[in-house]
Amino acid sequence: MNSPADTLKRTLTLATGRLYTMPILTLMPHSRCNCRCLMCDIWRDNANKREIATEAVARWLDVLQRLGTRWVVLSGGEPLMHSDLFGLCQVLRQAPVRITLLSTGLLLEKYAADVVTHVDDVIVSLDGSQPVHDRIRNIPHAYERLARGVAALKAARPGFRVTARCTLQKANYADLPNIVAAAHELGLDQISFLAVDVSTTAFNRPDGWGPERVNEVALDADDAVRFRAILEDLIAGHTADFQTGFIAESPAKLRRLSAYFAALLGRGEFPPVACTAPWVSAVIEADGTVRPCFFQRSLGNAFAQPLAAILNSDDAIAFRQNLNVRTDPICRKCVCSLNLRPHQGINGSR
Repeated sequence: MNSPADTLKRTLTLATGRLYTMPILTLMPHSRCNCRCLMCDIWRDNANKREIATEAVARWLDVLQRLGTRWVVLSGGEPLMHSDLFGLCQVLRQAPVRITLLSTGLLLEKYAADVVTHVDDVIVSLDGSQPVHDRIRNIPHAYERLARGVAALKAARPGFRVTARCTLQKANYADLPNIVAAAHELGLDQISFLAVDVSTTAFNRPDGWGPERVNEVALDADDAVRFRAILEDLIAGHTADFQTGFIAESPAKLRRLSAYFAALLGRGEFPPVACTAPWVSAVIEADGTVRPCFFQRSLGNAFAQPLAAILNSDDAIAFRQNLNVRTDPICRKCVCSLNLRPHQGINGSR
């Protein structure tokens, strides 16, 4: 739970569009990625190496402290490809903040000791059982390297929290039961699912995807029917995993994934979105671009302008004041919403 002062600040932010508090910040420390995933184009820009310098983060500390930032998520690309990621983490600790690392898992074994020292928890990408995961990641032995990385973290610090996030798409939806089994096999603490994003310019898709590329990763009509049946079988057969929270989503939330894919095919409405991300968080990309979330437009560049000025510019305030997540065309198709209400602490954000 938040303090009364924090709750008031969040309420004011939601009411006015001005950020009085920003409990969560997502940083993309490095632009490159060491996978070549079917559903993401970040790796296609690997020739252009960009990263956030520790000096830049140090300049932002005052803003983060004034806005009460308590959780920084290191996303990517692959953050572990950064030239001084753990130095950057040391700077962030001055805020102070909780740090979560999102990783492909390929470099976790190499950096396990540093990760458990400088990071609070890790979320790895898991796309399926070994053959499916390797095919989607398009990297030899990706699953094996992920397994060794998770084991190295657990050996370096027993009890260290490592969870997984799985993006469901054409290439792995049928592997859904095996994905849960793989999460257990890897010794993960939790597995979470989301649908593939095919509608926005995120993940290095400045012009979006055309119909041909969308059809490569989205479910077709037969897939959607089969997925619904597979999902119901999973719900019926994994009662304990839902009760313990090993599967992060409730059965009702998982069924939204089926509705999402049906809506992409024009067979129903997209599930209603409840999201407060633009009012409680921001995203800073490796080139300094500041966004209210992964998917919405840029508000400015933190390498060229003061971060505080960007976050509460007239443009940013107007954006938040006028945004209706239930009708906005980007929000309606969102696959990764964040719903943090005024009274919730950062651990209640799912």
